[in-house]
Parts: sequence; structure tokens; C-alpha cells
Amino acid sequence: MAAGLRIVVGADSAGYEYKEMLRKDLESDPRVVEVIDVGVSADDPTDYPHIGVAAARLVAAGEADRALLVCGTGLGMAISANKVPGIRAALCGDAQTAAGARRWNDANVLALSLRLTSEALLAEILDSWFESAASPDQQDRANVAHLDEIGT
Repeated sequence: MAAGLRIVVGADSAGYEYKEMLRKDLESDPRVVEVIDVGVSADDPTDYPHIGVAAARLVAAGEADRALLVCGTGLGMAISANKVPGIRAALCGDAQTAAGARRWNDANVLALSLRLTSEALLAEILDSWFESAASPDQQDRANVAHLDEIGT
């Protein structure tokens, strides 16, 4: 079980309200000790690539453990976060995918679609993502290491 996590949250302007709901939920989650909000704010039109990269850089630098990013489809956030070396962002629309992303890919960024992820589904996805650990299997660890070597 994950405990004491520092989580970065970010969204594009379309996902502002969803991100705020997510941030508030995380602030009361006992598995989370700190929530770092990289935007956007209510009056900030910053585009998703800037938010995705800002969140990913905090994770890559060790200033946060994981990030949760939201945009219309979640794809833009995942793509932008994955541009940062050491980041393994996964777009997850269900709990099983979130568990697999953690287990086999050691995903450190979770991208979500605000259009497809209800509050009930979000709770299932987050529980799965927080409770799942990276696989200790040697082949799985080698695959993650190879992912981290790409682009560096």
C-alpha cells in the first residue's frame, strides 16, 4: 500500500474544475502527504503541454513521487509528460489498466480523461493505482529500465 506520497496535480483549462475536485480528494487521502498543484488556475489559459511537462519534471527531479494529470481525453497530458526523461505516463480509464500500469510499467504519472472518468470510476482508478506496486520480477524491471534509457 502506498503511503506518504507527494502527488502533483495538473489540468488544462477544460479540466480545471475536475482537477480541483481531484486535488481536494487527494488532500484528505491518508496515502497522500502533499499535493502540489501546477495549474491551471481558474483564470489561467496555459496549454496542456506546459502543465504536463511541469508536473513530469517535478516527478523526474524527485520533488514529487507521482503525478495525476487531466485533460479532455488524457492523451495530450500523457504525451507531454512522456517527453520528460524518467517519466512513464499512462492514460488509464479503468482500475485494471491502472494496476497494470503500475505493476508492469512502474507508471509514475497517471493521465485521466475528464470526459470519460466519473467520480466513482476515478475512486476505483486511484485506489488501484495507489495500491499497486511495481513488479519485482527481473524481466519487468529490465523492461522499465529500458524504457528509461530511451531518449536519454
